[in-house]
Parts: sequence; C-alpha cells; structure tokens
Amino acid sequence: MPITHLVLFQFKSDVNPDTVNGACARMLALKDTCLHPASRQPYIRASSGGVDNSIEGIQFPTVGDRDYYVREDPAHQAFIRSLDGLIEKAQVQTLFPRAKAG
Repeated sequence: MPITHLVLFQFKSDVNPDTVNGACARMLALKDTCLHPASRQPYIRASSGGVDNSIEGIQFPTVGDRDYYVREDPAHQAFIRSLDGLIEKAQVQTLFPRAKAG
C-alpha cells in the first residue's frame, strides 16, 4: 500500500501571487524531477495540490522511498532551498494505510 506524504504551506502575506504559483508549480514538478537513488528513475507515484489544500500530496511505494525523498533527494532539497523567505509556516504529515474497521 502506498504511503501518502502531505505538506501544507502558509505563504507569507507579502509574497505575490506569481511567486506563490511558481513555488506550487515547482512542488508539483518534483514528481518528475526526484529520481530514485538506485534506478535513477522517477519514484513518486502521484502528486497533486490546490488552493486551500496541500500543494504536495504525493505517494511513495515504501517508507524507505519516502525517507530518501525527505532526507536526501537532490531535487527535493533544491526545492526546499527555493522556498527560503517565502513560507510563514509549513506542516508535514505522513499517512499510513490502516485496516478497515469491521
């Protein structure tokens, strides 16, 4: 079952809409620019976002892939650096599937 990694950004009030849109576009592009360290192929299964919703909603096949993305992936690390001075607050959550009740 896939692991879903959510990031919620609150942009600073003085950041213009074009800059916000650019940051969102770069976030969504990580689906294609983040490469698995062994295969050198994209490894993010899905990425989505929207207004008043996370600009990052991505799924990974394994916890190890998620950990690599968060801690080491060069494209992801470059994206994080590109947000310097833009973000007021960020919240990250990882959702693991659980058995259905009943």
